[in-house]
Amino acid sequence: MSSEPSPITIESTPPQLENVDLSLSLTEGTYNSALKKEQKRLLAIQQAYFHQGHRAIIVFEGWDASGKGGTIRRLTEKLDPRGYRVHPISAPRDDEQGRHYLYRFQKRLPKPGQIAIFDRSYYGRVLVERVNNLIPTATWQRAYQEINEFERLLIDDGVRIIKLFLHIDPEEQLKRFSLRLKTPVKRWKLTQEDIDNREKWPEYHTAINQMFTRTSTELAPWYVLPSNHKWFIRVNALKMIADHLEKGIDTTPPPLDKALLAQAEEKLGIKLDRKELE
Repeated sequence: MSSEPSPITIESTPPQLENVDLSLSLTEGTYNSALKKEQKRLLAIQQAYFHQGHRAIIVFEGWDASGKGGTIRRLTEKLDPRGYRVHPISAPRDDEQGRHYLYRFQKRLPKPGQIAIFDRSYYGRVLVERVNNLIPTATWQRAYQEINEFERLLIDDGVRIIKLFLHIDPEEQLKRFSLRLKTPVKRWKLTQEDIDNREKWPEYHTAINQMFTRTSTELAPWYVLPSNHKWFIRVNALKMIADHLEKGIDTTPPPLDKALLAQAEEKLGIKLDRKELE
């Protein structure tokens, strides 16, 4: 960990929505095998974070019905629940109103050995709050610098931050809205807010691209993932997360405690041969 604060340098080529190839997809066979592989890999990484006291934040943003929930479900499916927390973010609660908007995210920062997963995040300040005119223009414009400094503070303290934006086109979103209405157990997922947001697609498009331009930094870049095909987004999101979490981390399982092994042999009659000790 550096004692000097890391400089905030904006990425020279931040992503933009219009440059994303939404046609990318996977076959079912490739999806199933790749998903199992990445889930197994993530479990090993998570255990390393847990035992070594590392911390990470994974930010999921994206259009309504872009697949954030389904991707998070596959991400956490094989993980040990003691080592992660999922934070679904909606409107601030009464006790959060009137405080700095980052307050409720500071309360949810990961402890040593933990991974915090945000289903929507503090970027709502420059997205939904901006587009719906919930705050003055000067307030959301100031938020870009506040967020960059917040993330730099965390990274300098040893926290890894991975930011993913799930991108779909309006036609795919309409299909998914229709499917939700036709599926009884999914109807609750379509809200009046989703319908209202769809009517503001151009305004969100502009706000999202500007968010990338202003907050995709060398320390915490944005990754825009094509999400028209759910199998593709799930596998590639998990792979990208694993790649970033794994960098510089020893994922070898911790060595067996010799004192514990002696107790297991003496009191439980459990004896391990040389192969099992390797």
